[in-house]
Amino acid sequence: MKKPLIIAATLLLAACGQKAALAPPEGAALPPAPYGSEVQPSSEELLALDPQAAPDRSVELRTRSEEREDDPFDLPPE
Repeated sequence: MKKPLIIAATLLLAACGQKAALAPPEGAALPPAPYGSEVQPSSEELLALDPQAAPDRSVELRTRSEEREDDPFDLPPE
């Protein structure tokens, strides 16, 4: 009895996600254009991340041990 109820609840929760494009609520507007910009960015442009906010992952792997170069800023404590 409990198993079908749990499965039904899980399916209902999985089906409630919205996949439509985002838009401001009725009667509201997008934020004002950035200072110095002549065009108003769209909602998609406002949601896009900068490269600094989501940098590409470096997949360069080291295949063997390497000696570290001397670091001039690695100073002993005073």
